[in-house]
Amino acid sequence: MSPVGPIPATARREGAPPRPAARPGMRRFWLVGTLLLTLGSLVCAPLLAPAGNDSPGRALGGLLFLGSSVHVATTAWFYTVPEVRRHIAGHRGRYVTAPVALLAGTAALAAIVPEQPFTLLLLAYFGWQFFHFQKQNLGLAALASAAYGCGPLRRGERLAITAAGVAGTAGLLSHPALLQLADVPRLGLVFPVAAGAYALALGYGSVQLMRRPPRDRGPAVAGVYLSSLLFFLPVFLFHSPYAAVAGLTVAHGYQYLLIVGLVAGGGSGPRAVRLVALAVLLNIGLILGLALNLSSHLHTGGPAARAVYGAYLGAVMAHFVVDAGLWRLRDEFPRSFLGRRLPYLLG
Repeated sequence: MSPVGPIPATARREGAPPRPAARPGMRRFWLVGTLLLTLGSLVCAPLLAPAGNDSPGRALGGLLFLGSSVHVATTAWFYTVPEVRRHIAGHRGRYVTAPVALLAGTAALAAIVPEQPFTLLLLAYFGWQFFHFQKQNLGLAALASAAYGCGPLRRGERLAITAAGVAGTAGLLSHPALLQLADVPRLGLVFPVAAGAYALALGYGSVQLMRRPPRDRGPAVAGVYLSSLLFFLPVFLFHSPYAAVAGLTVAHGYQYLLIVGLVAGGGSGPRAVRLVALAVLLNIGLILGLALNLSSHLHTGGPAARAVYGAYLGAVMAHFVVDAGLWRLRDEFPRSFLGRRLPYLLG
């Protein structure tokens, strides 16, 4: 999900199709669900994490399956929506060509490039992945502020959330053991610098929040904003890979599953149509999610298996690219489509 901003007046011009009536109960459901899923994931994952590099147990493994593979797979649901397909037909570069190129390119690289050099390429992949996580956090904080009538995030607030994400990502990349990357040198001096930068971002972000008028920093806005700032805290608290990283992955995935589920079940269409859309979303997420999950474990096989693993990485990156377009609310189609599906957040 990309950062959201204020909906321009052109989206509310005379003659625009009426939107469904906003439902405060649904807005509250999204808010409470987002906070519980985010904070619950960040707390529970370290508690369930195995010691050292041991494999996760069934509970954490199940949480990771839903928060990782299933959440990526559900992006494919958008391709089943007729109005989204019409939009895709006019933007084939982003929604067709780029995903196919990523799948083919990463499959070829994984099959051809030896394992150790390919591991170095994974650092770039993880950098993109975790920056994508923080872009979604920024988008959720902006969405909460706008949905609760507090206006867009201020420039300093956006800067603080972005800086916290950059510092957290730098901490991970400088400590590759947290990403379970073997034979990658640890940049020991970078990690404490990243930790210091993260602490500064937290302090600066807290000051920015307190500069808001009291009416504009109520529990809803402050809760989502602070959870976005604190998102990368486990990176600097834990030495176990699963304790440091699993919570980030699960929280990000569950945030996404919640809001995409609301999109699938939203709008003014008949109840039966919305239930079918949710069923399609569930089936796509589980079936493609199983395929992605199996592919993610093939990195130690032969060239064919590694090609499948590379295609898995390409699918995740395609998810980044597709989402960056479909959630960009400064563009007319996402603003209109999501506004009709989520009027209680974007109305």
